[in-house]
Amino acid sequence: MTIPAERQDTRLMREMFNKIAPKYDFITRVISYGMDGRWKRLGVLRASLPENALVLDLASGTGDFSRLVRERLPAARSVAVDLSEGMLRVGRRHGLEEAVCADATALPFASASFDCVFIGYGLRNFPNLNAAVREIERITRPGGVMVSLDFFLPTNRVFRQLYLGFLYVQGAFWGTLLHGKPRTYTYIPDSIRSFVSVQEYSSLLQRTGYHRVDAREFIFGGIGLLWAVKR
Repeated sequence: MTIPAERQDTRLMREMFNKIAPKYDFITRVISYGMDGRWKRLGVLRASLPENALVLDLASGTGDFSRLVRERLPAARSVAVDLSEGMLRVGRRHGLEEAVCADATALPFASASFDCVFIGYGLRNFPNLNAAVREIERITRPGGVMVSLDFFLPTNRVFRQLYLGFLYVQGAFWGTLLHGKPRTYTYIPDSIRSFVSVQEYSSLLQRTGYHRVDAREFIFGGIGLLWAVKR
């Protein structure tokens, strides 16, 4: 299993996301065929947040989860955190009120601070998934929820190869068209190859202080949306 260079080097990861930040929302919608917004709305809906929830939007990108939480719960407070300052600048232009540039494995928050942590397409990019999950569990209040939306590794080997091949072709096309560099989005299938399945991620959550893990799979396990309650 080859881990992408960007995942091993924080500087490369930051540079990549700073570069794609202006096109990030567009490419997210395109690659998901417009389903991304529906998945995120479902994630917020089933999180069952209190009216005055304190929420962390981790690996926030431009802040989709923050905006959806604010639309659904006007009294809630959302803090967006991303490694890329470029992403946060775009998010601020779109209305992000609280944004912090930080690493998911060393979050600058007190233990048991948040009612919910949302993570949209960030899990695959964390250099150490186990360490990041432990850090997220640390800052979440007992009874609080982690909501994860991401690409995952399909368990069916035949579909896995078809899925990764399709994403590679699609990524090369859009990377060349938008940035003049195929690698900009062929990173996506490469990051999935070295990632885990929905089932493996669910098991990790259960070993790391979470229970009542509920998973929804889309595209035959290529996309997963999970809710996990902290003990």
